[in-house]
Amino acid sequence: MNRKKAGIICGTAAAAVFVGILGWRISADSKEKSGSPVYVNTVEQITSLGTGNGMVNRFAGVVESQETWSVQQNDHKAVKDILVKAGDQVQKGSPLYTYDTEKFQEELAQAQLDLERMNNEIAGMTASIQELEQERQKAAADSQAAYTFQIQEQELQLRQKQFDLQSKQLEIGKLQENISHSTVVSELDGVVKCINDGNTSMNMDGDTSFITVMKTGAYRVKGQMNEQNMASLMEGTPVVIRSRTDDSLSWRGTVSRIDRENPVMGNSSYPVSSSDGSSAAASSSYPFYVELESGEGLMLGQHVYVEPDLGQEQKKEGIWLDEYMIDQRDPEQAFVWADNGKGRLEKRAVELGNYDENLLEYQILSGLEWTDAIAFPEEGLEEGRETEVIG
Repeated sequence: MNRKKAGIICGTAAAAVFVGILGWRISADSKEKSGSPVYVNTVEQITSLGTGNGMVNRFAGVVESQETWSVQQNDHKAVKDILVKAGDQVQKGSPLYTYDTEKFQEELAQAQLDLERMNNEIAGMTASIQELEQERQKAAADSQAAYTFQIQEQELQLRQKQFDLQSKQLEIGKLQENISHSTVVSELDGVVKCINDGNTSMNMDGDTSFITVMKTGAYRVKGQMNEQNMASLMEGTPVVIRSRTDDSLSWRGTVSRIDRENPVMGNSSYPVSSSDGSSAAASSSYPFYVELESGEGLMLGQHVYVEPDLGQEQKKEGIWLDEYMIDQRDPEQAFVWADNGKGRLEKRAVELGNYDENLLEYQILSGLEWTDAIAFPEEGLEEGRETEVIG
């Protein structure tokens, strides 16, 4: 997706958000009552996207590794000791947990005794067959058939015993492997992401792996969007990543994938905020992933905010106003609906400058100051209406 197309999509989304912020205040009843106030907001607030005033949808996310490694617990083994905890740094080959091998050692001792017994039985059966062969050679012709039958019976029993011996050897090999591999080690350098040991619930992905390790190095951001506001993002949308503790720290990225095949039902550990700052209602949420331009300064497991990139990081000189806030029905003179400074609505002529095709914004050369308050140009507005500043 090119920048212009992304800007159009994001600009449209911003327009919808702003309409949602102001439009709900202007109900059908208020249109019918000439005395009801018109709600206005300052130019500074309207143009300060991404400053937490509700103009941009924010999605909560967490910094994770591009690569993870998971190990499943062997259902036939009992875990003896867990040697790490969530958040621990591990190296490739670091022990993660051990299995209890006492049961296997007891079974191995018994299996080895069984193997020795089978070898003795096979040796005895082989010797018996050899004796019968010698006796058959010395017997009279009419007695050799009986010897042949006994030899065949003995050989059949010998083959069965040899098969049992091979099965026992395989069993011993598995027991020895279970004992020698009683300690499970990490296959990569990273951080322990989660441990599902029965005392903690599975993570937000529904991952049932016993232990998951995230590789250190290349990072990405994983967030969740609620089905109520998922229209704000799409694959290819440029986004801004913000620190949850310091709003001045930011990174750039692009939505690389939205996982619509694996929704997370109900409330999740990733809160999703709507445009008015309230928590989204319990419903299906969908994981999405952001590919970062640079992860420098981010930490694995760090919680962040994700915003659609509406140009809030590229401040331009002067006032730039979204085109949907400007009434251009008169081709000779553009205007906005503004508070006149005395709590009343007026049509304010504005001089337009350059037009940003990416962000759908006009430069305001004259007619407005940062402290002026303006209204969304709804149908039915009239000069002289009482105004009320929000925000």
